[in-house]
Amino acid sequence: MNAESTASHVAVLRQAVIDGQAAAAADATRLALAAGVPPRTLVDEALIPAMDEAGRLFECGEFFVPELLVAARALKASQALITPLLAGSEAASAGRIAIGTVKGDMHDIGKNLVVALLQGGGFEVIDLGADVPPERFVAAVADDGADIIGLSALLTTTMLQMKSTVQALEQAGVRGSVKVIVGGAPVTQRFAEDIGADGYADNAAAAVVLARRLMSHSV
Repeated sequence: MNAESTASHVAVLRQAVIDGQAAAAADATRLALAAGVPPRTLVDEALIPAMDEAGRLFECGEFFVPELLVAARALKASQALITPLLAGSEAASAGRIAIGTVKGDMHDIGKNLVVALLQGGGFEVIDLGADVPPERFVAAVADDGADIIGLSALLTTTMLQMKSTVQALEQAGVRGSVKVIVGGAPVTQRFAEDIGADGYADNAAAAVVLARRLMSHSV
């Protein structure tokens, strides 16, 4: 396959994801794979740039939560076809992140957006879901090797569980081997600093930027 043909397939897939067209993204992925475009090329040159662009559009006010959600859906339609082909490959991820909404909090829309953008950004994401107790985050570090823990809370009554989780990581002796990032409607930079988190992001796109920065500093 020549470079021009590869670039054409990549461009079509990238635009389908940005536009939130799940069926078109799946079709573009199938056509690209059938034409011989390497799966990793589709990830690095189409999916990651597409979600980066969706995040940029969100930050500048051109995209809102619905647009991010449909872009994430299109991303997953493509990933469903690509991920099995990457299994066992030597392609390195940008890092392993375990993320969840803290204990007592069932809200997960914001967390799901962060998951989608992190996956689109090349991270291996362990989605722990909602209502996640501190010990599960500890296990994600001790047993699953997470480089970063992401804590989400949408209620002022549950955000204190973030502090409990940081303390649990310290008590388990794994705090030094993991970075902790926090976010959610009631969370602030000051709160993140007060509980000893390594970073705070006020939206999904900012969470990806923060995760990349933390990973680059840990290398």
